[in-house]
Formats: sequence, structure tokens, C-alpha cells
Amino acid sequence: MAAAEDELQNPRRGMFILPSLFTCGNIAAGFYAILLSVQGSTLKDDASAWAFDAAAMWIAFAVIFDGLDGRIARMTNTSSSFGRELDSLADVITFGVAPSLLAYMWGVKQIWPSGYPEVEARLLHFGAVICFLFLICGACRLARFNVSVNPQPRNPGRPGRKYFVGMPIPAGASVIAAVVHFEGGSPVHSLWMALLWLALIAFVGFLMVSSWRFWSGKEIDVGQRRPGRLLVLLVLLGAVVFEWHRWALLVMVMGYLVSGVLARIAYSWEERKS
Repeated sequence: MAAAEDELQNPRRGMFILPSLFTCGNIAAGFYAILLSVQGSTLKDDASAWAFDAAAMWIAFAVIFDGLDGRIARMTNTSSSFGRELDSLADVITFGVAPSLLAYMWGVKQIWPSGYPEVEARLLHFGAVICFLFLICGACRLARFNVSVNPQPRNPGRPGRKYFVGMPIPAGASVIAAVVHFEGGSPVHSLWMALLWLALIAFVGFLMVSSWRFWSGKEIDVGQRRPGRLLVLLVLLGAVVFEWHRWALLVMVMGYLVSGVLARIAYSWEERKS
């Protein structure tokens, strides 16, 4: 028993590579999503939709890898400065570059001619700027997270409960991926829908650099002695996502987005009343 505890406190050197393997999986998923987004912009009809949908799903898979590497590092006591830096670089690629490129190729680049060539040309330039700003906002969100010590949101929640300050970049990328997957990868062809799409991307970018609170989920303890309820909940959630994946993923990410907005509105309302 003592030997097991000593091994947990002083893990073998080979154990330190385990979290980094999941981080590398995160990078691989992001890189493949980039390739699929570029490929989708050169294809037609169903083939294009398949490529965009696959790119969105690989970003979703990367979210799982991103959640696992940190938890495994903490469970095996193998956290390191190298791992944290590698994880940040992976997030910039997978949740910054990949979704911003997907957002542009899927929601802007594929619009049909509308009879207003000047407007279309300006939309392409404007869309590139908005998608780039999404990338910059995500990178700034990561940088702020790395240098902050016990950050506090502008609208604090329950005492003793931990929150993210601003929407995390994986959640921001998940919004883009969920919308694309909900549409089956079928790209946006309407000029007005492209404008609404860019408005959503800009708003998500703002949420990432905001100081609003978002639920962190850090109070969930997967190592508790009686994880029966949590296990049942996870199995039920997995079954729902598997059966109704398009609706389930969209509802989850949009619900998370709306929760941060509603928390800010509720706090502002309470401040005005007091």
C-alpha cells in the first residue's frame, strides 16, 4: 500500500509522456480539421458537405482529448510546465486556427452570386477579418488564463465555487463545430445568412475575452468513492448524444453560451435593484 502511494507521488519518468500523448492527439485532430476545411472549399455538393461536417466532428473529438490530458496529468501527478505550454499551443491550433478557418470556408466562402458583386467582395474581406478576430480573441483568452492567478469574474457567483473568466476557447470552437454539424456540413450560400453567421462568430469572440463568468465544472469529482449517480448521468448523456447528436451537441454548446450571458444579465439586474 505504501509502495503504491509512493509511486503515485513519484511517478516514473515514462508516465510524464502520457498526458502529452493526448495533447498530441488534440493537435492531430485540429490539423486534420484544417485539411478537411480546405478540402471542403474545393469540392462540390455532397462531397463538400461531408468534408465540412467531418472537420466539425474532429474539432469536437479534440475537445475530448483536451479534457482528458489535464485530468490524466492531475490523476497521475505528472503535471509539468512543458505539458502546460504544449497544451496552450495545441489549443491555439485546434480551437483557434481550425475553427476560424472552418467558419470562413463554410459560412462565407461558399455564398452564391447575389447580383451584388461589390457587396460579396466586401463580405469576403469582412468575413476574413471577423474569423481572424475570433482566432486572436481565443489566443488572448489562453494567454490571460496562463498568467492569471485565481482570476475573479466581473459578475461573481457562489462563494467558494470556481468559474472560468470568459468563455473557454474549446467552448468557443465547439459553437462553430456544433452549428456546422447541425447543418450536416451543408455550407452557407445566402448572403444574409453569412452575415448572421459572422455576427455569431464575433459575439463568441467577445465572450472569450470578456470577464463574464462561465461554469468550469471543476467541482465534478470523477474519483469520488460512490460515483454511481455521475456514472448513470454520463451514460445517459452519452446515449442522448449518440442518438440525437446534431440536436444534442447544438443544445449543449448554445446552452453553455446562453448560461454565461444570462448570468451576466442577472447580476446586472441585481446590482441595479440594490
